[in-house]
Amino acid sequence: MSMRGILKRVFTAEGEEPPTGFHAPLSVERPCYYIGDIHGNEKALKNLLRALETDAGRPERVELVLLGDYVDRGDNSRDVLEWLFEISRAAPGSVTMLKGNHERMLLDFLDDPAANGPFWLANGGLQTLASFGIGGLTENSGERLLVQAADTLAIALTPRVIDWLRKLPTIHRNGNLAAVHAGADPALPLELQSERTLTWGHSDFNRVPRGDGQWIIHGHTTHVHPQVIDGRIAIDTGAYHSGVLTAAFVEPDAPVRFVDSRAGGME
Repeated sequence: MSMRGILKRVFTAEGEEPPTGFHAPLSVERPCYYIGDIHGNEKALKNLLRALETDAGRPERVELVLLGDYVDRGDNSRDVLEWLFEISRAAPGSVTMLKGNHERMLLDFLDDPAANGPFWLANGGLQTLASFGIGGLTENSGERLLVQAADTLAIALTPRVIDWLRKLPTIHRNGNLAAVHAGADPALPLELQSERTLTWGHSDFNRVPRGDGQWIIHGHTTHVHPQVIDGRIAIDTGAYHSGVLTAAFVEPDAPVRFVDSRAGGME
């Protein structure tokens, strides 16, 4: 093996691609915190928001962007959703909440529980249903139980929250930084990306750097620590199993800085 190959194996973490020549500087227009995947971990969310509130580097005016996947896998999806809905109503001009693939799966379940229920339940939907007091199902449940559960969930969510979830955007722009849930096709302009790509990702996203100088900040793919590689900023640190929820802070003419829920203390 060549020396270059040896160095690549030594200094590249498993599953992580090394930098390949993306050189565009990050250039944002305004201060902003971005929060990764919550997945029903209400405690981590509260601790992280507390940490951001007391962050020594916090400017007086700052935006907040959440990158999706508020539900599933963790135990408190209902509390997280209800809390985020109230935050979105209280601060509509300064808070943006993006749609993740788990919000998409929940909505698909409501639209066609028999067709979409088994997949959602196998990927964290059981925990979300349980947080609403809906039990007695498995991923192999029949159509009758799935339809009944969807009807009960729709009532518990309320039409206002369902409408809010349906209207969640899939992208947020700040200078040459775009926030999405999962990733983007590096061969297409951001304006041409499908909702599916932005919420589920693309096979080339972590392998091929963009050629347009556009940075992407995203969740969806779990890392032990946040990553900054080739114009991609990954901040999903697996809050539902690690307990650590991460935020990235950006502002003009400064490097990316990370804050996580451990800085907010424990309840």
